[in-house]
Amino acid sequence: MDETLSTRKQENRYRQLIPVNPEESGVVKKDGKCFINFSSNNYLGLASHPVVTQKSGLYLKRYGTGSTASRLITGTYDIHTKLEKDFAAALGREAALIFNSGFQANSSLLGTLADRHSLIIADKLSHNSLLQGALASRADFQRFNHNDMQHLESLLKKAQEKYSRVWVVTETVFSMDGDRSPIKKITALSKKYNALLFVDDAHAVGVWGNSGLGLASNFEDIDILLGTCGKAFGSFGAYVACSAKMKDYLVNFCPGFIFTTALPPAVIGATAAALELIPDMETERKKYHQKIEYARTEIQTLGFDTGASTTQIIPIILGPEKKTLDLAARLQKDGIMATAIRPPTVPAGRSRIRLTITATHTDEQIEKLLTILKSWKNE
Repeated sequence: MDETLSTRKQENRYRQLIPVNPEESGVVKKDGKCFINFSSNNYLGLASHPVVTQKSGLYLKRYGTGSTASRLITGTYDIHTKLEKDFAAALGREAALIFNSGFQANSSLLGTLADRHSLIIADKLSHNSLLQGALASRADFQRFNHNDMQHLESLLKKAQEKYSRVWVVTETVFSMDGDRSPIKKITALSKKYNALLFVDDAHAVGVWGNSGLGLASNFEDIDILLGTCGKAFGSFGAYVACSAKMKDYLVNFCPGFIFTTALPPAVIGATAAALELIPDMETERKKYHQKIEYARTEIQTLGFDTGASTTQIIPIILGPEKKTLDLAARLQKDGIMATAIRPPTVPAGRSRIRLTITATHTDEQIEKLLTILKSWKNE
């Protein structure tokens, strides 16, 4: 451990936990100083929305601080089952199942749904949690080039009649690049080659799609539709929308669901309130989308590479780690919190500042960000 930690420090890749405290929307305090937070996944600002916090408090008072057991023991309250029914209804699915986190769900679902006789074909930029799930399954594992439909189809063709089942795995919005997958084409290819489809909609739900219910909510041929509640929902946990049979199978065989204490009532209350709010936030989303587009366009105008981003996640791809750390330090010096992302999270030579624009960012806050970026670029 000493050797590997020392090496990580020498490579400027050493990570530390740095506590911050939330202040007003879009601002956090660290070491007594306030920073505009451009690293948050609280996309709609619901983590502090009065309706969300009120319902969370009501559930806390009524049901207590903890669910006290796993779901299959005595940890399933009426509020858990109601929330699952509400998710299923909102997403037009037969059923839904709540998990304790997106990582927990992704890393245990694939291990349940695939085995050593199966094949998993995942987008090359799929989240680490999906990679962990694929490895846990013992299935053959292949990656298709990012958003490359010709490559995906070639792998599906080669897999015909060789496996008991084939899973195609992708996301709708990719967390480090902010670009989108061609979900319609992926769905069609999966159906054409009789493959099962697993879609992680975590960074889209709440922000994109009809009624803010994600970019995959309208596709019936998705076997596992996963979303998380710790981003736009402003809460915690995750959900899987699926068929009733799939839910029954997961309840009986998915260890990540079976062997963990159920989410506490306050979290269920917050998520339930957010699910009620999100479909009716079309006006807020329209303004939010305009804000995202403005920020990205202005950053590009300054000469920065934002990759293929079309969403609220805007990477400033700088390449060298030293250059990326230099900009992160400059932003922090001037009161901006924006995380430097380096290998191994992203490929070598693709280090970046990962910006997230939220609905609570004011025009003045975005202009301050742009002014600092311009100054640093000129220098």
